[in-house]
Amino acid sequence: MKKVFLLSILFSCAMAGHAQNTEIQVKYPQTKKVPQTDVYFGTEVADPYRWLEDDRSEETAQWVKEENAVTSDYLSKIPYRNDMMDALTAMWNYPKEGHPTQKGNKYFFSSNSGLQNQAVFYVKDKLDGEARVLIDPNTLSKDGTVAIGDIETSNDGNHIAYTLSTGGSDWQEIHVKKIDGTELPDVLKWVKSSNIAWYKDGFFYSRYDEPTGSKLSQKNEYQKVFYHKLGTTQEQDILIHEDKNPEHSTWMYYVGTTEDEKYLFVSIAKSTSNNMLLYRSLENGIKGDFTTLVDNFNSSYGLIGNEGDDLFFVTNNEAPTYKIVKFNTQKASEGFKDFIPAAADVIKGATIAGGKFVIVYLHNAYSKISLFSKKGTYENDIKLPEIGYVAGLSGEKNSNYIFFKFTSFTCPGDNYKYDLKTKKLTLIKKTELSVKLSKYITEQVFYTSKDGTKVPMFIVYKEGLKKDGKNPLLLYGYGGFNSSMTPGFSISRMLFLENGGILVTANLRGGGEFGRKWHEDGTKLKKQNVFDDFIAAAEYLIKEKYTSSEKLAIQGGSNGGLLVGACMTQRPDLFKVALPAVGVLDMLRFHKFTVGWAWKDDYGSSENETDFKYLLGYSPLHNVKEGVCYPATLVTTADHDDRVVPAHSFKFTAELQSKQKCGNPVLIRVETMAGHGAGKPTSKSIEEAADLWAFTFYNLNMEYKNPVKKQ
Repeated sequence: MKKVFLLSILFSCAMAGHAQNTEIQVKYPQTKKVPQTDVYFGTEVADPYRWLEDDRSEETAQWVKEENAVTSDYLSKIPYRNDMMDALTAMWNYPKEGHPTQKGNKYFFSSNSGLQNQAVFYVKDKLDGEARVLIDPNTLSKDGTVAIGDIETSNDGNHIAYTLSTGGSDWQEIHVKKIDGTELPDVLKWVKSSNIAWYKDGFFYSRYDEPTGSKLSQKNEYQKVFYHKLGTTQEQDILIHEDKNPEHSTWMYYVGTTEDEKYLFVSIAKSTSNNMLLYRSLENGIKGDFTTLVDNFNSSYGLIGNEGDDLFFVTNNEAPTYKIVKFNTQKASEGFKDFIPAAADVIKGATIAGGKFVIVYLHNAYSKISLFSKKGTYENDIKLPEIGYVAGLSGEKNSNYIFFKFTSFTCPGDNYKYDLKTKKLTLIKKTELSVKLSKYITEQVFYTSKDGTKVPMFIVYKEGLKKDGKNPLLLYGYGGFNSSMTPGFSISRMLFLENGGILVTANLRGGGEFGRKWHEDGTKLKKQNVFDDFIAAAEYLIKEKYTSSEKLAIQGGSNGGLLVGACMTQRPDLFKVALPAVGVLDMLRFHKFTVGWAWKDDYGSSENETDFKYLLGYSPLHNVKEGVCYPATLVTTADHDDRVVPAHSFKFTAELQSKQKCGNPVLIRVETMAGHGAGKPTSKSIEEAADLWAFTFYNLNMEYKNPVKKQ
C-alpha cells in the first residue's frame, strides 16, 4: 500500500491562517490491476484499470467510496477548511437575477435570493410590475438536485415548456405549464441534446429510445425528431424526422421554428462543429417533405430569424470570423446571399429586434454590440461599461427594446435595457454583493507561444501587487470546441483574490476567440498547440515575476480537464497544483461512451492510425510515467456525469497514485447526485469550492484570511 507524506508546516489560527502545516499522511486504497491489452495498428496498449469503466459495478462503487474517504480525511485535516466553507457561504449569499426576456406583453426572468440551491423562474406582466413564481425547482427535491435546463415560451405567450434533469445528468424530461402556473400532465422522457420549438398547440423536440444498458455510459444513437401536441401522451407524438442509416446513427437533430411559425428547421450535427440544414414550410401543417438547404458538414449555419420569406443565418462558410447571409425561399435557386459581411471581430450572437439586427461581437476575447439596419447597413455600437462579456441578449421583432446581462471579472452581472429608437442604455438591475470587494485590476497581455503565435490572456489581481515571483496564481484554460474564455465573475474565486492570489485566464487555440482558424489550429493533429499555449502562458507569468512554479496552480474542466492532464504530464516541473475537473483523460476510448463520438472533429479518433499515434502521444492516462514527481493533484468528477463519464477520472487517478514519486498528494473527489456541472445545487457548489480552495491554499503554502470577518 503506497504511502505519501506531505511536508511538515507550522500553522497558527485559521483566521490569521498562515498555511504552514502539520503532517498529513495519505494512504491510498489498493487499486487492483487486471491484465487488459488492446492492439492498435500493431501497437499494444495496456489498460489495467478498464474495470473502473463499469459504473454499475459494486467493485467500482467500493473503489469510489474508499477514495472519497481518503480525500475527505485529508481535507478535514487542513486547519482552515471549515472556515473557508463559512466564508464562501457568506460570500455566496447575494441576490442573482437573470436578464429579462420579453414574450408578447410578458417578461420572464430567473432569480436566486442568495443560497437557494436552484434559481426560481418568474413572470411579470410589466417590466416594473410584481413578479410571480412560475417554476420553483427547489420544491421538486429535498437536496436541490432537480434542475431546470431549457425553457421555451409559446409564441402566443400562454404556455411554457421546460426541461428538468436530476442529479446533474444530461438526460432530461420535458414538462409543460400554463402561464398561470397550472401544470399540464404532459411529460416527455429520454430527451438529450435537444431544443424545444413551438408551433401552434404543441412543439417539436428530439429524443432517443430508452437505453437498454447503463443510461449513464451507453453510447447514444439514432436520435429522432417528434412533434408533441399538448394534452397527448408521448406515445402519440408524431415522428417528423429519422435516419435509419447505420453510418448516420450518431447524428443529432436540433429543431427550430421562426417566430411567426412559418418555417421549421432541422439542423443536423455529427460533431460539435458544423452542420447540415433542412427546412420546410409550416403553412400547411407539420407534415410534408424537407428541402435540403445545406448538404454537407463543411461549415456552420445558425438561424437568426426571418422577415417573411427571407431567412437570415450566421455562418462561417468562407468567413472565418462569421458573417450573416440571407436566403429567400421563393428564390431558392439563387442560394445564400451575403447580407452583413465578416469583420475582423468574431460574431458570437445575433438577433432581430425592432427592425434592427443586433450583433454581439468578440473583440480580443471581450464583447461589443453593434446595430445594423434591416437592410444590413451599420448604424452604431452600444457603449458597454468596461472590458467584459455580454452573457445574454434577448429581443423581439416587434419590440423596441433589447435586454442583456453584462459581466466581467470584477462585475457580478448587471442587467441592462437598450432602447433601439432613442439609443439609450439603462441599467435596470445592479447586482449587490454581500461582501465589500477591494479594488482590482484586470489587464490583458499577449504572450508568445512555442511556434511564435501571439496568445492573449487576462490577468486579475488586487491593486498594489508586487511582481516578486512570490504570488500564488491560478492559471485557467480550456482550448477546444470553438468555446471562448471570456471575462466572467466567480464569487468562489474572490476568496483566492482576496487572499492575494492572481487569477489568469488564457485564450488558447482550439477556442473560438478569433474565429474558425483559431479553433482549427487547436484540433486533431494540431492539438499540441493548445498545450504549448498553456505551458507558454505559465512560463511567461514566471518570467515576468507574477509567480513561480512553487506558487502556480492550474485548473480546467471537461476539455479543460484534458488540458490540465496533458500539461501536468508533459511539464510536471512547471506546476505545483493541478485541478483537472470532469476531464477527458483517456484519449483512446472517449468515443465509446454516451456522446463522446461527437468529439472526433476536435480530437480525431484512435480508430484512425495517424490519429491514434498522435493521441497516444499526449493522452494523459497513457503518459503517466514511473519515477516522476507530479504536482499535488485533486481530480474532481461526479457519479452522474454522462457527458464525460467518470471512468476517465477514475483511471487517471489510479495511474497517478500508483506511479507518483514524491510526497505531493494525488486525490480524487467524486460528487454524488451531480453531473458534468450544469444544474449543480448551490450547496454542492459551495462544498466543492471549499475543498478545492483548501487543497490549493495548503499545497501552495498560502496564508489564509477570512475576507468576511475582521481579523
